[in-house]
Amino acid sequence: MTLSEKSNGIGQLNEGPLHAALKDYLAQPGDLFETKVDGFVIDIVRGELLIEIQTANFSGLKRKLRKLTNTHKVHLVHPIAAEKWIVRQPRPGESKISRRKSPKRGQVEDIFSELVSFPDLIQNSNFSLEVLLIQEDEVRRFKGKPHWRRRGWVTAERRLLRVVKNAMFASPADFAALIPSSVPPAFTTADLAQGLDRPRWLAQKMAYCLRGMRVIEKIGTKNRANLFTLLPEFG
Repeated sequence: MTLSEKSNGIGQLNEGPLHAALKDYLAQPGDLFETKVDGFVIDIVRGELLIEIQTANFSGLKRKLRKLTNTHKVHLVHPIAAEKWIVRQPRPGESKISRRKSPKRGQVEDIFSELVSFPDLIQNSNFSLEVLLIQEDEVRRFKGKPHWRRRGWVTAERRLLRVVKNAMFASPADFAALIPSSVPPAFTTADLAQGLDRPRWLAQKMAYCLRGMRVIEKIGTKNRANLFTLLPEFG
């Protein structure tokens, strides 16, 4: 390992409150923070283990993780909002802050929306993933017409309220366990969506990832939909 001394705030200038809070939550005595390893800045270095916290999408991590897992143990941590409160900062000329609970509730299976960037990486024994289900405040500020999807409101930052639970994934078998027992031996993404009680689009991403992990395989079609089954070692 090419390891620098603890760096002086490298990577912290643009660190958001959620990322900083999760780093504090995960920290243990003896950890090094924002440390360079093999040319990359690592959130937490714990002996031979490199811990990366990713609060946004995974697309930018692909090169970094593939390179580091060639020679290092890497543990990726990702938060999903099980409960969220929307906090709106006052508009110019206003003073009142509003806060309301979002009806959306994230679940562990939402991780497949991000894992499409590198689903096969879980086959590398040097890689592991931890999903943290959290309660958070999402702080929004008003920017005006260009941001029309939220009527001018954009997310300014996310704030951790509480970690509710965690889920650990160290092998393809851990992801195979997320397939509901109600799903038939030969199934479509519609069957998977019904078993999960989640949207079809998420079941499609899940199937894509499970194929990349070599947990399931395509065995044909049914009513023009792909038909899948578990590989024998996971059946």
